[in-house]
Amino acid sequence: MNIRLEKLRMKLNELKLDAFLISSHENRRYISGFTGSSGYLLISQNQSILCTDFRYIEQAEEQSPSFKVERIRGSLHWFSELCNNMNAQIVGFEGSDLNVNSYQAFVESIQNSNIKLKSTAGIIEKLRGIKDEYELALLIKSVQIADEAIDEIIPTIEAGQTESEIAWKLEKSMRNKGAESLSFDIIVGAGPNSALPHHRADNVSIKNGQPIVIDMGCKYQGYCSDLTRTIFIGEPDETFKKIYNLVLGAQLTAETTLQAGMTAGDVDNLARDLISKAGYGENFGHGLGHGVGLAIHEYPGIGPNADSLMENGMVFTIEPGIYIPGWGGVRIEDVVVLENGIARVLSKAKKIK
Repeated sequence: MNIRLEKLRMKLNELKLDAFLISSHENRRYISGFTGSSGYLLISQNQSILCTDFRYIEQAEEQSPSFKVERIRGSLHWFSELCNNMNAQIVGFEGSDLNVNSYQAFVESIQNSNIKLKSTAGIIEKLRGIKDEYELALLIKSVQIADEAIDEIIPTIEAGQTESEIAWKLEKSMRNKGAESLSFDIIVGAGPNSALPHHRADNVSIKNGQPIVIDMGCKYQGYCSDLTRTIFIGEPDETFKKIYNLVLGAQLTAETTLQAGMTAGDVDNLARDLISKAGYGENFGHGLGHGVGLAIHEYPGIGPNADSLMENGMVFTIEPGIYIPGWGGVRIEDVVVLENGIARVLSKAKKIK
């Protein structure tokens, strides 16, 4: 955690901030190790304070030994007091996390002081984009759990089952293998529902001759996995074979040719160009991927024109898809880590050959 604090303090120095208020759950956990659901971090160049209510005092002291833990109550009177004790006049905050009401409450709490609030964006998110060895180990375990669960359940899927039944089997399997929770509600889309990228499993019965998109993931010690496989019930027809092989080819092309130093937009183009040249560009409506870590979607976002530079240590998804209304869709998703300038695929779940 000390290394993370040092990196954050370097950013504060660059931005000429006297202190920084952290309110988002994932960023609070990343910097301090505190997993409680309520609280703030207030960090200056020489002080690290974790502010939370009475429910979490002991937990905070145990999980965040390098932070001074302050008990707070309903009002924000504590904020100006702590800032004054730090001699902090320009205090950054997470503009994408504080809602309007919360921001206004902080403004009112400092109205009789010289403290000024400055909105920031993406400071810690970009730090989180590069995973350390500890984080990578947890991510690999989370990915492994999802891989093993889907490989266990797919052979049991047959016509007559509902999307919800399959989703429940997948969730049980992941939990039995050590998952603490789901990364997100499991997507099981059969037939025309597979053309809906974020369809949620419902009571639709699966039929022979249908593609099924399964998008799932779990959390392991806070870190998320994300996995998509597309299968076919019965003997795949020519349409499915054509679309599936195109999506798989686009994914493998991206995974084997992306390199550190590319922009995220360049990486997206590796897969998108193949799909577009085949005439299905309009049927690939989302980005190629996204970062994965404490949040299921985090920095970097990989999509058209994205200008983030790809760096060693980044963990992200590669998930091209083609969606045809009325027929269905195909999406195949792996989690990869960028190492030594190239991608190492972490996801091992079986794909249709």
